[in-house]
Amino acid sequence: MAGAIIESMSTKKLVFLGFFVFFLQVLSVMIGALTAPSPTSAIRYLATKCINGHGACGWLMPWGSEQCQQVHSFDEPLAKTLDANDIVFAVHVPLPNMEMSPWFQYMLAVLQFDIAFRMINQIEDDAIITIDAGIAYRDDLVSEWTPKFHSEEQRPLRCTFAVPKTYENEGRFYHCDPVPLMELATVAHRYFLINLRLPVNDTVNVGIGEIKDIHIVTIHQNGGFTKVWICIKTVFSPWIFVATAWYWHRISLMTRPPVLLEKVIFALGVSMTFLNVPVEWLSLGFEWTWMLLFEDVRQGIFYTTLFCFWIIFCGEHLMDQSQRDRLSAYWWQIGLVVFGSVILLMFDLSERGAHLTNPFYSVWATDTGTKVSISFITVAGVSVCLYFLSLCRMVCCVFRNIGGKMQQFPAMPQARRLRYKGIIFRFKFLMLVTLACAAMTVVFFILNQVSEGHWHWGGYTLQVHSAFLTGMYGMWNLYVFTIVFLYAPSHKHNRNKTGDSQRTDVMEKPEGQETQLTWGQQGPTETYRITGKVAEE
Repeated sequence: MAGAIIESMSTKKLVFLGFFVFFLQVLSVMIGALTAPSPTSAIRYLATKCINGHGACGWLMPWGSEQCQQVHSFDEPLAKTLDANDIVFAVHVPLPNMEMSPWFQYMLAVLQFDIAFRMINQIEDDAIITIDAGIAYRDDLVSEWTPKFHSEEQRPLRCTFAVPKTYENEGRFYHCDPVPLMELATVAHRYFLINLRLPVNDTVNVGIGEIKDIHIVTIHQNGGFTKVWICIKTVFSPWIFVATAWYWHRISLMTRPPVLLEKVIFALGVSMTFLNVPVEWLSLGFEWTWMLLFEDVRQGIFYTTLFCFWIIFCGEHLMDQSQRDRLSAYWWQIGLVVFGSVILLMFDLSERGAHLTNPFYSVWATDTGTKVSISFITVAGVSVCLYFLSLCRMVCCVFRNIGGKMQQFPAMPQARRLRYKGIIFRFKFLMLVTLACAAMTVVFFILNQVSEGHWHWGGYTLQVHSAFLTGMYGMWNLYVFTIVFLYAPSHKHNRNKTGDSQRTDVMEKPEGQETQLTWGQQGPTETYRITGKVAEE
């Protein structure tokens, strides 16, 4: 990486670049804070208890001209004459006089049960509730409902009772954890209808208590935030693409083949470009059920490349390491990164991959699925921990080598001293930028967790959650741009008669003789002519 822009750039220009990047970082945060609404919205629906009518078919509507025959309470005389299999819980999404939009991107739904305590009908330990669930859609208020998905699912029912289980406390409600129902990766239709039934027989839905009501909470991305998010990706996508293409053009102009560090920086730019491509514009017009999975894969590729870059950058700056510029020298660190990424990909495929055909599927629905999922996450977590321990060890080794080299500076020849100063400066600069990015990520994450979602500042409302997402996305784009730009080969070098680039440095020999000093990572890649004074690039 000798002759990079960061070596030849003046301090004034470097400071200007730093302020420019900082300004763009603040701008990306403020765009999310001031112009974007909260990233998501949660709407709570009380399911309407419709009478199925002993074998009646079709979809049951909770309101409107097609309103089903319903009971308001299971204590009504009519309800007491019905069987539990005759009750269908119906929810229309969205609320009356509203409609869904593709700008919402996705829709999650969770169930909240109101279960009353009865001494003769208590919730058993490790209770499993069976749900016969179906969802249909239409794009106007007069057409027939089109079935979309139907499935019979089982979910663990985890409830607690805060007071003693006595006759005096009958009628009080259990506190039950939310139960995941479904995840739609696209909202391509205006209206959705959810029908739920809790089938009952001698072995199904036994020991689940006395269910009074079912609430469905739907969560979707806000359309206003989606517009801001896609616009940010649209702006960053060509910018990072052009920077990456320009970087590789600079590399191709060199007379030597690219070294490992140059290749991994190029890979980092390509992965960031791939993450930036705003395919969400197309998803607004097509019903792509794989968008959430595709987005997870893109993020996984970027973070895998970023982790590999950190390892290789530290390893290539172990200045006394004999085995450099070879991917095999980092086989076990990169192996940990790839192994952890593959494990997380398998976990993602087992959940969101199954949602392509059945959005009601949940990997957490059974004890086996829960154990396998926890095992996957644990193994991936152990891999990440081992990776960061290895990265910390390499960073410590680099700084220890830096300390040793700096002690030897007074006795070093001038050319060698200049070389090591350039390497040390590049490494410290990148470590400073990396630590700043990591610190900002942690700070924004903490603010995102402890805040109420928005702050009031004068007459403005700052959306903290939106600022966190747009700020982090902008920060990693600016980080990649900074790396690609500063570590591209500098144009400030002399050219020989054939147009090949050449760099000259100096070292005074005691005899005053001119000497050729050649060093590099892949043989004689750079030539230095020792003349007794430093030649300008």
